[in-house]
Amino acid sequence: MISLSIREQREALESQTLSPLAALSAAAVRERPEAPCPIRPAYQHDRDRILHSKPFRRLKHKTQVFIAPVGDHYRTRLTHTLEVTQISRTVARALRLNEDLTEAIGLGHDIGHAPFGHAGETALARIYPDHFRHNEQSRRIVEVIARAGSGMNLTYAVREGIYLHSKARRDIMTTAWGTAKTLEGQIIKICDSVAYINHDIDDAIRAGLLLPEELPGDCLDVLGHSHGERINTMVADLIATNWWASGAGDPPDPPIISMSPPVLAATNALRDFMFRHVYLAQSMEKDQEKVRFVIETLYDYFCTHVSELPDDLLSVNRQRQEPVARAVVDYIAGMTDRYALEVFKRIFIPKTWGA
Repeated sequence: MISLSIREQREALESQTLSPLAALSAAAVRERPEAPCPIRPAYQHDRDRILHSKPFRRLKHKTQVFIAPVGDHYRTRLTHTLEVTQISRTVARALRLNEDLTEAIGLGHDIGHAPFGHAGETALARIYPDHFRHNEQSRRIVEVIARAGSGMNLTYAVREGIYLHSKARRDIMTTAWGTAKTLEGQIIKICDSVAYINHDIDDAIRAGLLLPEELPGDCLDVLGHSHGERINTMVADLIATNWWASGAGDPPDPPIISMSPPVLAATNALRDFMFRHVYLAQSMEKDQEKVRFVIETLYDYFCTHVSELPDDLLSVNRQRQEPVARAVVDYIAGMTDRYALEVFKRIFIPKTWGA
């Protein structure tokens, strides 16, 4: 009688129960060979490496939409990540796809986000010659920066899903980088939008930036008039439209996870409304200008005070023979909102005495 490890038992169970179109853990490939864990399949192992990393923990103090929010109920980059991951797992489970892979990609997809949300990302993209995008930085963290320059050695499917989750503004189905080969990675890309469109509506109303009656009625008639109704509509539509992914019926060519045309149109229209009335609203511009000033000032300072950068980033920088500006961008991108403000205050604000 052959005794199988727990991991091998889990891998066998995957092959018996998951869809023929699911990404099986036993077939996962890492950049560098390593001994497999006797307990955890590869994608579960990847999930744990991301979950226990310092960059993941820092997400709790990084902006989602509203900069350095004081209220307890505003989303942060961490709560956004958790919502994306759990919505995606619901879809993956219903379609008999690999939940461990889905969860690993979901937890890592925003790990490279800059402080102050997209305002911080835009500021870094303006000043760094090779440009800056959070999906590229997320991949850089797990491949290069983590573990003092050795990276997390995640599987290819997880790294690909993290890199390819970003979308163009005009349509949640488009991307400037490509489409993930795994259906699990494609689910994350869509559910990222499902999560942030809906939770950002909640936060914008809480902040007084929107009134419920200002939301486009034609979109709500399709998707639902409450937070829960809209998410349920989008999730149910993803499952019904992509039922082929469960192994029932022939997949489209190419096999791409998508929404039905009416739900996709309403989702894109609601997303565009949020861009016009929240993300790019004039009321947000003043804070975005301040963010740009803080980040540009920190960038200029550390480019001329290189010795003040963390030793681990300098070590990675030297090993890879990259420009110093790359290490400065890595340092600023890794900061939380409050740490960036503390560093700025320490360097540029005079110390008060006698307080």
